[in-house]
Amino acid sequence: MLQSITTWPGLGVLLGMLISGGRARASERVSYISNLPLVVVVVAHQDDWQLFMGDIIAKEIRTRKQVVFIYLTAGDDGRDSLYWITRERGALQSTRVAAGLTTTDSTGDQCSTAKALEHAIRKCTIANTISYFFRLPDGRRNGGGFAGHSYQSLRKLRSKHTASISAVDGSATYVSWADLTSTVGELIGESPGVTIHTSDPSIAVNPHDHFDHRMAGLLVGDSRLKHRWNVAYYTGYALASRAANRSNDQMREKTGLFMAYDRTMTQANSKWSAYREHPAFYSECMERTYARRVISN
Repeated sequence: MLQSITTWPGLGVLLGMLISGGRARASERVSYISNLPLVVVVVAHQDDWQLFMGDIIAKEIRTRKQVVFIYLTAGDDGRDSLYWITRERGALQSTRVAAGLTTTDSTGDQCSTAKALEHAIRKCTIANTISYFFRLPDGRRNGGGFAGHSYQSLRKLRSKHTASISAVDGSATYVSWADLTSTVGELIGESPGVTIHTSDPSIAVNPHDHFDHRMAGLLVGDSRLKHRWNVAYYTGYALASRAANRSNDQMREKTGLFMAYDRTMTQANSKWSAYREHPAFYSECMERTYARRVISN
């Protein structure tokens, strides 16, 4: 049953730092703070959690749980590296806001390259959160991909219409859907009672959604039983057709998280505001959060 739960360096230097994983640090293996409950967010794009589950995830961060964000795609929309790198910066700014940090400066972030099953993945730590950026190509809303990345997409990888998929910065290649799901599983580990927050892959429950969102949910679903994960599946674009169910405080929380992301985008390019493209839709998302939960036995 569906339920409701309520001064910069030069551009070349900046791009080099971010593409290589931030400050120069050696590659590291995955590790978490063992005495903190683990909450994991698996999404396709850098603004997905703020829009569809922001108030819930912010609460998890505030209660001092270890919150791990896994961003599967670069969210590149077929554009160049400046665009998707800015999206990563926006996601991290939202994370700082959720963690109650007042600074917009990234000097407190610890960024490096993590290794999982020999795949290199960008990792950034902020307070009690860790963010992993897989940087796989955006699949376009229909899952068909973009010409700039040879029409690769998560949808095609899962359906075996493509044999492999590579990160847009060339940092890693996944030779099958199983390779990708195993890598995500390696990042999450076998923590008992872990809850995964992700997009709802059900077309019946969550129609008209972006295929990358759907693939994030399917990836979790394909691995759920093996790892005994509890899962919260969130409604995506279909939110606009549901009744408003957030309190004023929850609406303000979601709005603050999303606008932290959106301001980062517009500071880089005034034309990159998602909100200005579809203000009515994004306003409706602030008023709604819907999810269904699947508990592991």
